[in-house]
Amino acid sequence: MFAELLAHPGVVEEMELGSAFGFMALHGGSVERETAEIAREAAARSGASIYSVMQPEDLWWHIPSVLADPAASPALEAFLEHVDVVVSIHGYGRPDGHRSLLLGGANRTLAAAAADTLRPALPGYVIVDDLDAIPPALRGLHPANPVNRPRGGGVQLELPGRVRSRRLPDRAALVDALATLARCM
Repeated sequence: MFAELLAHPGVVEEMELGSAFGFMALHGGSVERETAEIAREAAARSGASIYSVMQPEDLWWHIPSVLADPAASPALEAFLEHVDVVVSIHGYGRPDGHRSLLLGGANRTLAAAAADTLRPALPGYVIVDDLDAIPPALRGLHPANPVNRPRGGGVQLELPGRVRSRRLPDRAALVDALATLARCM
């Protein structure tokens, strides 16, 4: 299924290797708007590595992260072999979560560090790093999920639409905090 998506006309896969800290956005473009751009900006500001998949406006194909198989993508495979840890940027929308950033993924030490970096940067948001407080479908804990495949695992960061908006200063604060996290780890 992931290979089919990557072969679809207009789908663009981006990978640039930098430091051993990585940012990833598997659902960029029309699916989870601005996630790839946020990952790219944070990587550029910190020298981190980046992997993203961008879908064109006329395509909305949400493939669950656990089906993003590195065997279907030499770029994803090279990225995951290069990085020690990763923050995978995702978007979500729930009526009760428009001001909540959810920190899932298997690397709980990195999740705690991310929470400590994001809280002062985004005081108008609730930063949730307690897995029990995150809906099970958004926890990102499955071992096949690319966020958990690097040597040190990673954090699945679920962002509400508000913080992803280019119109609000919250987005710049988010990118700055993510870049700071990448430089400090």
